[in-house]
Amino acid sequence: MSNPPKIAWIGLGIMGSPMSENLIKAGYPVTGFTLEQPKLDRLAAAGGSVAGSVAEAVRDADVIVTMVPASPQVEAIAYGEDGILENARRGALLIDMSSITPRTSVDLARNAAEKGIRVLDAPVSGGEAGAVEAVLSIMVGGERADFEEARPLFDALGRTIVLCGPHGSGQTVKAANQLIVAVNIQACAEAVVFLEKSGVDLTAALDVLNGGLAGSTVLTRKKDNFLNRDFKPGFRIDLHHKDMGIVTDAARAVGAALPVGAVVAQLVASLRAQGDGGLDHSALLRSVERLSGEQV
Repeated sequence: MSNPPKIAWIGLGIMGSPMSENLIKAGYPVTGFTLEQPKLDRLAAAGGSVAGSVAEAVRDADVIVTMVPASPQVEAIAYGEDGILENARRGALLIDMSSITPRTSVDLARNAAEKGIRVLDAPVSGGEAGAVEAVLSIMVGGERADFEEARPLFDALGRTIVLCGPHGSGQTVKAANQLIVAVNIQACAEAVVFLEKSGVDLTAALDVLNGGLAGSTVLTRKKDNFLNRDFKPGFRIDLHHKDMGIVTDAARAVGAALPVGAVVAQLVASLRAQGDGGLDHSALLRSVERLSGEQV
């Protein structure tokens, strides 16, 4: 790119670090801020610049990308004297890629417009592996003109990129995504326990299942987690618990019944209460094992 926009990146966690690094690889100048010094060191080693505060990071940015855990963190970095809205320049584009409530996104867009700042909500799906490989699915809410402007940046981060509607729509689609993923992981976990207790070769069984109608991206991505009981977090139970709260509340607001989703939300909450919140969401297998009398 001859004159790429200057990017401010706020939030360098499991997803944010590889995503920001993919923008650097694509030729974007990236200035980052997070609260953890090792994450800032990693960004600098990848060729990015480091800021000492949100205000410093966003002051000269053309595009501001945020990737933080939940609505309270988005509000904390967006509002206030040292926040994004008070320090970004008029005309800047704020892309929030966090997974938060649709209402938070709608409110952020409205408040940012009063400052002359444009907003897209653009949560992602694909987990850490998708972030590293730049094959994320990106669901976007906002104005089409802003979406088209941001499209080259999205292309450096993901493979499936769709404008889903006005502000908040991206978050609504992400909530539906998290519902489907949680139910799918739970079904896979139950199948794993059933297969093992039946004495079947689990590796062979999962291979053949994934080649038929039961196959899914979840099974492809999480098969080794199930086989090896490797629950190193790619997406933590704590975060999926938060997301199930979002979809449950949003569904109640529009009058949609989620009977299976409600059960899985309780199973996620139970696993978290048992101390497994820091594990990958494939650790739903542990809950099924406990219910089946296994010691885990």
